[in-house]
Amino acid sequence: MYILDNKYLLSEDLFDKNFVCNLDACKGACCWEGDYGAPLEEDELPILQDIYPDIKSYLTKAGIAAIEEQGVAIVDEEEELSTTLIEGGPCAYINYDNEGTAYCAIEKANKDGVIDWRKPISCHLYPIRIKKLPDYDALNYDKWDICSAACSLGEELKVPVYRFLKDALIRKYGEDFYVKLEDMANFHEEHKDEPRG
Repeated sequence: MYILDNKYLLSEDLFDKNFVCNLDACKGACCWEGDYGAPLEEDELPILQDIYPDIKSYLTKAGIAAIEEQGVAIVDEEEELSTTLIEGGPCAYINYDNEGTAYCAIEKANKDGVIDWRKPISCHLYPIRIKKLPDYDALNYDKWDICSAACSLGEELKVPVYRFLKDALIRKYGEDFYVKLEDMANFHEEHKDEPRG
């Protein structure tokens, strides 16, 4: 574990593990697998409320029904704000292309220029999960078996987690953070085989 700027706790897995999404293999399973929706930050709730009318045409009928019944977001069993689910299963913001691969309707609307918000930051940052601690943001690599193809592709291409998520990390924490993160990654690479203690 590393500490950056006395504000961030960084798992060494961000540097040691490799990852590149492989949608051809997983078909976007992270949009429908799991017990909870995508974690949301408090300031994302009003954004979802604002963009809902603009993205409605991008949603499935089931997704619209879930949002109309439950709202654009819910508080899950862990007392965390998260995206609404369709009957406890897929994210309400899911849709599918002609090959049956899931995609985020919010992100599609963004790519089409309909809205200027990409998607929830927790989705953009995956497989990094952020845990808010009293004095730190703890950034951890969240290994999930449905992403085994992404791990294999990352190994093949030699792309560490932090580099795969460069855009997302800059979106969340800024360019200066990412420059320091790269410096830390280089330091880690140079010293990871040294004995500790």
